Amino acid sequence: MQIFKSANYDFVKWRWHALALSLVVILAGVATVWTRGLSLGVDFAGGSIVIVKFQQATPIERVRAAVSAMPNGAGNDAIVQDYGESGQHMVLVRVAQTAAQSSENLSRDADAVVAALQQAKIGSFDVIGREIVGPVVGQQLKRQGILATVFALAGILAYIAFRFQVSFAVGAVAATLHDLLVTLAFLAFFRYDMTLNVIAGLLTITGYSVNDTIVVFDRVRENMRGMRRDNLAHIVNVAVNQTLGRTVITAGTTLLSVVALYLFGGDVLEGFAFTMLVGIISGTYSTVFIAAAIAIMWQGRKPIK
Repeated sequence: MQIFKSANYDFVKWRWHALALSLVVILAGVATVWTRGLSLGVDFAGGSIVIVKFQQATPIERVRAAVSAMPNGAGNDAIVQDYGESGQHMVLVRVAQTAAQSSENLSRDADAVVAALQQAKIGSFDVIGREIVGPVVGQQLKRQGILATVFALAGILAYIAFRFQVSFAVGAVAATLHDLLVTLAFLAFFRYDMTLNVIAGLLTITGYSVNDTIVVFDRVRENMRGMRRDNLAHIVNVAVNQTLGRTVITAGTTLLSVVALYLFGGDVLEGFAFTMLVGIISGTYSTVFIAAAIAIMWQGRKPIK
């Protein structure tokens, strides 16, 4: 299916505008993280989560008041929020760990949440789930998540530098970093917790973004053989136009699947789906504007290999 017939858009012309827009979004994300912090889920921050299902509708304020009355002030900073669909009467309570807490203390916190709700007599309920992550496990998961992302980027840089050339590798890694930073910025804007699901989404975005970029760079390499007298900017612009239909179709079909996952996947997968949603849009944008722009700037006036 051909979407664009004889596409001849000057994408390279708008590279500075695209870079400026991306810089604004990333700086806004940095400012948000600096002022409000990045919300860490129990996977990384440690703590305990209790999910309860009430038999009838219960005001969230009453649940929050009951949790706040927990002994030793453990529930003062607890997060209480609705969980699941509106008619299910489910509530999630998350109690963060303190620096000195052990896994045994966290288990007692989870029991204390249930006891506090029972003492408040705000309605009959069932405990349908609980999750406990100790401080050691949380730090280990954080370290592994960072290492996984760094190793993925290093592998991408080495592969593309070997398969193509250094300027293309720099452009691909810059575009991938751009997608990760933009996605993190939107996660900070909308206050999504950093969980293992979100890290999985970020790593998936890394592969998705590079795949799109390599398709464009492969077409650039093919065009170099027949356009030896043209500069790199023109060759890249032609390649982006030639692969534009494929880029739009791939992004569009993937986006439909992710939107369905976001709408119907439930609270457990919402963070992952949102990460993928932002990442796909950002990845398509960076493939067309950012990767090529960085490669052109890095190549400069050096002869094309």
